Amino acid sequence: MSWYRNTVWFVKGLREYTRGGYESASKHFNPADVEVDVAGRSFLVTGANSGIGKATAKEIARRGGTVHLVCRNKERAEVAKEEIVTETGNQNIFLHILDISNPKEIWKFAEKFQNEHKLNVLINNAGCMVNNRELTEDGLEKNFATNTLGTYIMTTALLPLLEKAADARVITVSSGGMLVQKLNISDLQSGNGPFDGTMVYAQNKRQQVVLTEQWAKAHRNIHFSVMHPGWADTPAVRSSMPDFYERMKNSLRTEAQGADTVLWLAVSAEATKLPSGLFFQDRQPVPTHLPLAYTHSPPEDEEKLMEVLEEFSQKFKSVSPG
Repeated sequence: MSWYRNTVWFVKGLREYTRGGYESASKHFNPADVEVDVAGRSFLVTGANSGIGKATAKEIARRGGTVHLVCRNKERAEVAKEEIVTETGNQNIFLHILDISNPKEIWKFAEKFQNEHKLNVLINNAGCMVNNRELTEDGLEKNFATNTLGTYIMTTALLPLLEKAADARVITVSSGGMLVQKLNISDLQSGNGPFDGTMVYAQNKRQQVVLTEQWAKAHRNIHFSVMHPGWADTPAVRSSMPDFYERMKNSLRTEAQGADTVLWLAVSAEATKLPSGLFFQDRQPVPTHLPLAYTHSPPEDEEKLMEVLEEFSQKFKSVSPG
């Protein structure tokens, strides 16, 4: 069955997730949706020094937004910031160095950020696909620490700031790979059985979809969305999936094409006319399960995921003195 699901996903992807799929879908886009001035609005983009994160940050900067780049590598981040400022002329670009796989540091960052800045839109873009089971210094499996727990803590920690904002939004960059995974709360850190980095990543991306749906129910004043960027030619794809890249490199989307729906969800008025909590591809809400797939999970599992992540997150939250 997993072979069948993977094959269905791959064939579906050949049609829709490639550059050709984007070009076909974009014929129906309304360019005016993203031709907007967002001066005075504040955006935080994680994983913003390359790929889809940088492409998104650059397009928001072109439209006048204040952009906070959250990046792990200081040298690459400084190069990205300089490039964005130079190409857009927007000086309101701020850099924050943070490893999203480090939960203690996320809490510290968020506390400081709330005291110094406002925030209208959070874009959870940072992610990783580690193909061998690695543990962080906190003993967390690295994919889970970055893609799931890091996304959970960053969002949870910044919710109080977002609740105060006008037209607040949270966008999480997921993957169509999640379509082959059913939520598995029994082995969140992939410690049982053989380790398949691609499937662990897909499971994390399924978890992000569930997080988005649960947050949308709980926080009505914020518009939540999660999206699949298609198969884009990014540094992460080249390094984490070299065989896939070699097979598909002539059909991959550009970084800007991959970032298009993130931008649309972040700046357009049309996006928030749709219900909160949906999964998007090419500016359209799409199903979170393939037809006839056994990937649906019971509500109690989805609620349990939130409970377990909250327990995890609290272990790493230090109490400020006084």
